[in-house]
Amino acid sequence: MATQEKGSTSIQLNNKLDNKAFYKSVFALVLPMALQNLINVGVQSADVVMLGLVGEEVLSASSLAGQVQFVMMLLFFGLASGASVLTAQYWGKGDVRTIEKVMAITLRMSMVVAVLFALAAFFLPQQLMRIFTNEDIVIYEGVKYLRIVAVSYIFMGFTNLYLMIMRSLEKVMLATAVYLVALVMNVVLNAVFIFGMLGAPAMGIEGAALATTLARVAELVIVAIYAARNQVVRLRLKDFLAKHTLLFRDFMRYGGPTILNELFWGLGIATNAVIIGHLGASVVAANSVTSVTRQLAMVVSFGVANAAAILIGKAIGGGDTPRAEAIGGKMMKLSAITGLCAAALILIIRPFVVMMMNLTPVAEDYLGYQLLLMSAYVFLQTMTTTMVVGIFRGGGGTRFGLILDVGALWGFSILFGALAAFVFNWPVKVVLLIILLDEVVKVPICLWRYRSRRWLNNVTR
Repeated sequence: MATQEKGSTSIQLNNKLDNKAFYKSVFALVLPMALQNLINVGVQSADVVMLGLVGEEVLSASSLAGQVQFVMMLLFFGLASGASVLTAQYWGKGDVRTIEKVMAITLRMSMVVAVLFALAAFFLPQQLMRIFTNEDIVIYEGVKYLRIVAVSYIFMGFTNLYLMIMRSLEKVMLATAVYLVALVMNVVLNAVFIFGMLGAPAMGIEGAALATTLARVAELVIVAIYAARNQVVRLRLKDFLAKHTLLFRDFMRYGGPTILNELFWGLGIATNAVIIGHLGASVVAANSVTSVTRQLAMVVSFGVANAAAILIGKAIGGGDTPRAEAIGGKMMKLSAITGLCAAALILIIRPFVVMMMNLTPVAEDYLGYQLLLMSAYVFLQTMTTTMVVGIFRGGGGTRFGLILDVGALWGFSILFGALAAFVFNWPVKVVLLIILLDEVVKVPICLWRYRSRRWLNNVTR
């Protein structure tokens, strides 16, 4: 077979990628996306650290109230992932007009989701908080947070989906710039409104919500200006109003499973938060810090997974399946390395994280234990995320991820975690271990799927 040149990578006679060209293209995607993930974690960390200085109750309240946005963001991610299955492959095919139609379909759906979540957070905040906890003081503080931050959900419905889709077209620096502005604004405004600096009143948790909302406004303004000036992929009003029947059918075929996948996975994580929320404020506070630490350790891992989806989708859309398979093999090795680094990072920063937080001795003990568990969890999650979110979705295989994630999380982690917590009344640390075992279940199944090569599918017309 003659050597084939596609984009910035190539296949040699033995179907192996040119390492130098491959890693150049990978890191051109991974590094900006890792920085984006780091910035997003930084925004959340600012809330956790600053509210942690205020008190345990407001920290727990913001963490549990954040579960509403977490579920919404997973729906956004499901929509964007479904769109990316199509856009990445059509990008490889060079069909920009179809990409514009897919983007319009996706943004139309995301705005519906955003409005529904905003209405629920504003008008039903107490009911939402009671899902996650029965502690009145935590509910009271969480209600204040949700009523202010609700409007930001609508801004996010446009901003986040647009940025995610542009990433699938290898336009990754835009999101980096937008999220960096949001981070700086959020940190500065958090300090001003939470603690009452520069003459502003000390608003506590309401200040954190206001700072977050203003940062989302800044994101929307930047993205709207870019979208208006983008001459490559345009947003057209007629595309938002048109039905696009055939393309919408393709979107639901490949995007539907990712939407359901993220929905059920998000509801599962929220259900785990419910289990943890009923174990006590000390466990909730420790878990909120652990969650941010996990996200910090995973920033590169998520970048690797997203890069895998982009490169594999582009290769398949361009008609080069051998190259896509070779990319999958390289990304598997890279995910193992990044997973080990993520695990090591958590172990290294573990004692410092425990010392810096203003927690009770009981919460500190739970925090140290959860961070120890999380070091093993992130290694396994890096591997499964690269396969499910990256390799399989890049190849159009979205149904498998739905079945696997729902089965492992709901059929194992949540089921046995709930039984351990509410029926058998096992110790808290045992419950915390059980709800993290879903990744152990997923790893061997993912490896079997990868080796079967059934994830290599061209979904373009």
